[in-house]
Amino acid sequence: MIKLAIAGASGRMGQALIRMATEDPELQVTTAFEYAGSEAVGKDAGLLAGIGELGVIISGGPQWDKADVVIDFTSPAASVEHAALCAEMGKPLLIGTTGMNAEQKLSVTESAKMTPIVLAANTSVGVNLCVALLETASRVIGDVTDIEVIESHHKHKVDAPSGTALLLGEAAARPIGKSLDKDGVFARHGITGARPEGCIGFSTIRGGDIAGEHTVMFIGESERLEITHRATDRKIFAKGALRAARWLVGQSPGFYDMRDVLALH
Repeated sequence: MIKLAIAGASGRMGQALIRMATEDPELQVTTAFEYAGSEAVGKDAGLLAGIGELGVIISGGPQWDKADVVIDFTSPAASVEHAALCAEMGKPLLIGTTGMNAEQKLSVTESAKMTPIVLAANTSVGVNLCVALLETASRVIGDVTDIEVIESHHKHKVDAPSGTALLLGEAAARPIGKSLDKDGVFARHGITGARPEGCIGFSTIRGGDIAGEHTVMFIGESERLEITHRATDRKIFAKGALRAARWLVGQSPGFYDMRDVLALH
């Protein structure tokens, strides 16, 4: 039995994780927590997730001494703090939070020297297979096509482009020696002029309850290759996160991603 601590237990992903974990006889949610002052503090995690009383009360702040592994879908600042605490306690940690800046990612990598940490821009198995496909496609045609990334999410998402869009863009950029810092184009408005040679463009859509859609286009003369992933239910991310949590237990300290989990390197 693997004991789980769920950070951000009242959020969309937190609730999905709790629901899916209770369906697995080898997993047990022993701890659920939120930030201090959250309206969810003091409530039963199972009732909040819509599965009935679980006997796990949501606490206000990290409490994971009973857990074998921590799963964190919260905010960049909170995830950095949780990574440092997990490093102190030697608790494995899966971070599914997106929107981290370079300094925050560096802080997480430092914490990973003391405990195993997976930082996943997307925990879907399908999305991570797309990464592998994109790297292959880019090696073959990336330098003779125009690369564009289009992503769509629900209206409540606070960061753009999504962490998944950036993950896919980086997968297309790496094989042809490009970087999103230098070659990414994230906004177009007005008289932009011709498309810069070798750039990688991003377009963002926000609306309704879209769980997540991503398309990467390799646009050439007379043909276009598109690699698309569509999520129709958030449970695919929860399923992948639980798979990563299982994998983390027993791993050596280090900084990992979903490709390590899925043996795609």
